[in-house]
Amino acid sequence: MRATDIIIKKRDHGELTQEEINFFVQGFVKGEIPDYQVSAWAMAVLLNGMTPQETTDLTLAMVSSGRILDLTGVVDIAVDKHSSGGVGDKTTFVVLPVVAACGLPVGKMSGRGLGFSGGTLDKLESIPGYRINLNTDEFKQQLKEKGIVLTGQSLDLAPADGKLYALRDVTGTVPSIPLIASSIMSKKIAAGANAIVLDVKVGRGAFMETLESARELSDLMIKIGELAGRKTICLLSDMNQPLGHAVGNTLEVLEAIDTLKGGGPADFREHCLHVSAHMLVIGRRAKDLDEGRRMAERVVADGSAFEKFRVLVQAQSGDVSYLDDPSKFPPAKFIEVVNAPRSGWLSQVDARSVGEASVSLGAGRAKKSDPVDHAVGFIIHHKVGDRVEKGEPLFTIYADDRAKQEEARGRVLAAHVFSEVAVPPLPLFYD
Repeated sequence: MRATDIIIKKRDHGELTQEEINFFVQGFVKGEIPDYQVSAWAMAVLLNGMTPQETTDLTLAMVSSGRILDLTGVVDIAVDKHSSGGVGDKTTFVVLPVVAACGLPVGKMSGRGLGFSGGTLDKLESIPGYRINLNTDEFKQQLKEKGIVLTGQSLDLAPADGKLYALRDVTGTVPSIPLIASSIMSKKIAAGANAIVLDVKVGRGAFMETLESARELSDLMIKIGELAGRKTICLLSDMNQPLGHAVGNTLEVLEAIDTLKGGGPADFREHCLHVSAHMLVIGRRAKDLDEGRRMAERVVADGSAFEKFRVLVQAQSGDVSYLDDPSKFPPAKFIEVVNAPRSGWLSQVDARSVGEASVSLGAGRAKKSDPVDHAVGFIIHHKVGDRVEKGEPLFTIYADDRAKQEEARGRVLAAHVFSEVAVPPLPLFYD
């Protein structure tokens, strides 16, 4: 069996066997199949797709490429959540402390940014000292003792996905539905999850731009979950405009802190409460969504959710003084408020344009080895449907480079589209 033959078969719309997929994944992990061949195969998958059986076989091959975390005896039910990626999506920083404060232990392994979509690990590293590289034994111990863990993907869990994840980001193969589904589900299964809540983003700032493609991805992940014996729920949520106001690593951490303290943008707060309610139901802590919602609201109001976030950061060696006094976070060199050039109703705040501008500022990566600038990004002050007056603040740029600031200003200004007539707000969730 040769890697070249497998690439050609997928290029020519063939269906790969379980044996061929296992051979290819194992060869990649062992270093016997080089990056350039895997890149060619990933592009063939992007262009020609995979059947549900192929995708399930790929998922399980990536799971079996390393250890599988057994959380039996650590928690009564292992619940996990995942977002398919978006702009301004910092929900993990709120949802995990909320559900943990409600008595549902939750451990999550997250990834870095993909394309124009921000990465949880990049945001976490805004917090000085925070350890994102817990090993599996540390993961289990902290989950048992603290009831909350948020770390990077362990190198011994689904290592094939970790390697492929980094490669997809720089080879134009991020939007492939089979590769997204297998990546997400392999991490969840390998990390020991029994029940999974998936937040599938839909719109201009998501990899799934249409409801049809989002449903396709959701159906595929639910099918994989069924075959692997995991209860899986998919929520289809809007990503045509950024979620919340903040886009950028430190800025998003600051917004999450504010939300945990009872503030935060209305859309982001509502999103987090809804996802939290689903997790509390699937994790058997609430009998229905209404009860889950009340529980989530209560732990935010009484401060226990924010305290749980402090517990998380402290347990992973982060400096909690930054949470207590957010002014300690280093600011960007240049901060510019850009005012609205005209009056009207906002009919569009293009999330993809904002995300791409954020990457160009340095908040994301153009290539795998690029460093991330934690301080840069945007505050987007308004939502679709808002009435905005000329001269009113439209967005704020946080930059460390004047040339990049100039470029970003034009891109984000163009992302805001005005209407002469009133425009309805976008829904938070579609299904």
